[in-house]
Amino acid sequence: MRYFLNRLGFLLLSIWVAVTINFFLPRMMPGNPALLAASRYQGTLTPGALHALELQFGVTNQPIWQQYLQYLNNLLHWNLGLSLTYYPVPVSQVIAQSLPWTLGLAGTATVIAAFLGTALGILAAWRRNGATDSILTTSTTFTGHIPHQWFGLMLLFVLGYDLHWFPVAHAYTASMTPQWSLAFASTVVYHAILPALTIVVPGLGGWLLHMRNNMIQTLGDDYIVFAQAKGVGPGGVMFQHAGRNALLPSVTSFAMALGFVVGGVILVEVVFSYPGVGYQLFTAVENEDYPLMQGLFLIISMSVLIANFLVDLLYARLDPRVRRAGAQS
Repeated sequence: MRYFLNRLGFLLLSIWVAVTINFFLPRMMPGNPALLAASRYQGTLTPGALHALELQFGVTNQPIWQQYLQYLNNLLHWNLGLSLTYYPVPVSQVIAQSLPWTLGLAGTATVIAAFLGTALGILAAWRRNGATDSILTTSTTFTGHIPHQWFGLMLLFVLGYDLHWFPVAHAYTASMTPQWSLAFASTVVYHAILPALTIVVPGLGGWLLHMRNNMIQTLGDDYIVFAQAKGVGPGGVMFQHAGRNALLPSVTSFAMALGFVVGGVILVEVVFSYPGVGYQLFTAVENEDYPLMQGLFLIISMSVLIANFLVDLLYARLDPRVRRAGAQS
């Protein structure tokens, strides 16, 4: 319980710091969001209309501490302001519409890459210094250093534009309306194949090498030698003894990777015009949409902090030594 309370206190402190920074950053930037919104309309707005826009975007002459308290109150009610790009759509609605696409694409691709990379890492460690090890490590090291956006453009040109095997943009067929149906789900999966490959293939190398190195290091421990002396076969040594212990750092990395999924893969989503969080962040920066940027940064930072908290709890559950050390600190 002491370890849990320590981690929970650090999480709450980190959330407060992230929320506070997110409050001050837009107010340190030049410009007036109301004037930016007004510039999108033809003609000149009256002073009353401009003042109404300023109130909608939170531009007031109140003391900074009153603005801060109002900001915290708005967060408690999930009020993140209005988006300049999609005015008068609230930022919370824009995030709610784009977040499922990012979680579906980047989340699924991350799970696939982690599972395949970990399994191939165990296989490479089992066949270390052999042909299988050399082929797997060399090929995944090469693909792991390919930039996501370049690999996506190559897939887009060859498989999409040249061979016409896959669509080149968007998350579903434009003529269809989003709904819970098999036909719509099939077109979503069909459109997600190329973006998912763009994430999975370059990401395999990191997971494979990480697991392979952990396995080789674990295989040199005394308890592995003792298990072999007892007559445990190679498969039992690799999976029941070495694999379970070498998997601990990979579990931590996997949980951290899931936390960063919320931020999306910006360049991949931009290349494929995929309507996720990363694409919305790129659009917000391009259009100087400060309220949308502020909301997206807050969601991304919160997801990473919560992922860190869950990783600490999970690792302490898997390794009691961490829990005892954390309780004593």
